[in-house]
Amino acid sequence: MNTGIKPRLSFWQVWNMCFGFFGIQYGFGLQQANLSPIFTYHGASYDELPLLWLAGPVTGLLIQPLIGAISDRTWTSFGRRKPFFLWGALIGSVAVMFMPYVPELWMVVGLFWILDAAMNTAMEPYRAMVGDMVNREQRPFAFALQTFMISGGQILASLMPVIMLFFGVSAVTDGTTIPDIVKYSFVCGVIVIMITAIWSFMNTQEYPPEDIPAFKAANKGKVLSSVLPDLWSALKDMPLSLRQLWWVKLVTWFGLPLMWQYLSLSIAYHVYDAPTPDASGFAEGTAQGGTAFAVMHITTLVVSFFIAKTIHKFGDNKVYAVCLAIGGLGFLSMQLTTDLYMTLACMALVGVGWAGVITVPFIMCANVAPAMRIGIYMGLINAMICLPQIMEMLSIGLIYDSVLSGDPRNALALCGLLFLVGAALALRIDTSKDTLTSQQNEEKQQEQQA
Repeated sequence: MNTGIKPRLSFWQVWNMCFGFFGIQYGFGLQQANLSPIFTYHGASYDELPLLWLAGPVTGLLIQPLIGAISDRTWTSFGRRKPFFLWGALIGSVAVMFMPYVPELWMVVGLFWILDAAMNTAMEPYRAMVGDMVNREQRPFAFALQTFMISGGQILASLMPVIMLFFGVSAVTDGTTIPDIVKYSFVCGVIVIMITAIWSFMNTQEYPPEDIPAFKAANKGKVLSSVLPDLWSALKDMPLSLRQLWWVKLVTWFGLPLMWQYLSLSIAYHVYDAPTPDASGFAEGTAQGGTAFAVMHITTLVVSFFIAKTIHKFGDNKVYAVCLAIGGLGFLSMQLTTDLYMTLACMALVGVGWAGVITVPFIMCANVAPAMRIGIYMGLINAMICLPQIMEMLSIGLIYDSVLSGDPRNALALCGLLFLVGAALALRIDTSKDTLTSQQNEEKQQEQQA
């Protein structure tokens, strides 16, 4: 990797680099807003949903650190990270194409595993590429723009069922068939994912290693064999601030799957009085779950413009804590209303928390990770979100009917409480020493190359 002084990039260079994230997140947005209803159309009960959602965190845990380690040691004629995110996006688009059309639950689950494996293959190199190409001063802006793309893609995905309703597409279902508003939304997803991924691939030029023949000679035959040693070494040498970040991710990402699993169902249950798929208003209620996600992502999109400036002024840990606290209050406030518009207002608060979740940790990581290990540390940061999700998905079904009273809205309240705990833990993160060490290492590398 080129570890020299990185030039300042233009707005459009950063935009083109991040644009593919729009499509990747459209794919994630489709599954977040629609997957639980799709599972229920195929006969899954509410307490089974967490187990059916295991594909995301398991594939993320297995794939992202591995892809990060492999891409750190890879250079091709197409670049270091670009081949991974292009192939991941293209394979994911195939899974999106077929998911709402297969007739059996096990087929949906199988395609979900393929989709998340592909999306995780695409996402980790994308995060690392920003760390590769953007200098320290521009990183908050670049990750904020990436957050903008995440929000934009998920807004479009979340609103597609409602957009389909507006244009007269049928929402009719007998409780076992997936309505057309969902099917057509997934068809649009294929187009969006492919166009944006190809755009970024064609319009982004990665920095090559300083000495390409030496780089390839040093890594020849070692790319796969070195993965596990690289992972173990990175874990042992992990900066203290990233170890402290783990505790924040543990509580927040134990809670976040509850939002994807139960938000749409909660709106159908409490706003439309439709607790089951065969109840009148269930399809419309779950479609409004997409609207709620859209409101969340619109808020995230707006907040992303301010995160870079506030981090420079107040520090990343304080900004992170405030965002999480506001998001937690949004989840808890849903207990107080059965009105759709008030629920959407609560989701606007959640959007502030989500902005912190998907932006600040990656800024922290890019600033403290050694330049030669950005890929592997981005992968490990993403793996941190996978373990608590797996824990949630293996345990919530056991307490859903008892502790949570079989009510999807109570699951959202639990998420809110965990966000508040995460906010308190975020204040303990101290990146100052790690950032100084990282700066000194980069300066030393630059002196050696001079």
